[in-house]
Amino acid sequence: MSERKTTEKAAPGAAASETALRPNVEVYEDADGITLIADLPGVAPGGLNLQVDKETLLIEGNADLALPEGLQPLHAEVRSTTWRRSFALSGELDPDGIEARLKDGVLRLHIPKRAEVRPRRIEVRVT
Repeated sequence: MSERKTTEKAAPGAAASETALRPNVEVYEDADGITLIADLPGVAPGGLNLQVDKETLLIEGNADLALPEGLQPLHAEVRSTTWRRSFALSGELDPDGIEARLKDGVLRLHIPKRAEVRPRRIEVRVT
């Protein structure tokens, strides 16, 4: 799996001048598959969009960073509320088996390896 280089476009319905932030992602591989852990602060399940198109995984989220009524920021380090990142998926992975969980702004994706590429133990019988 490798990160896909894309031009960051505004999300559907967002202002055309809005650029997306790239979330930090940790990737772990084991015998069963790959686990991605992405930081998406402020993103609720309803604002999360995960898509697999051919061999590309797209993670996109819109954060709800609403200020209390009547307040305006004097300084903002984060101006965009859109997170976006895409990855190229290896042919060893099974995109139909992806499991996703979002809790407290942290997305955990597990992408299993296809059964035919997983290591398996062969039992030896004594006769």
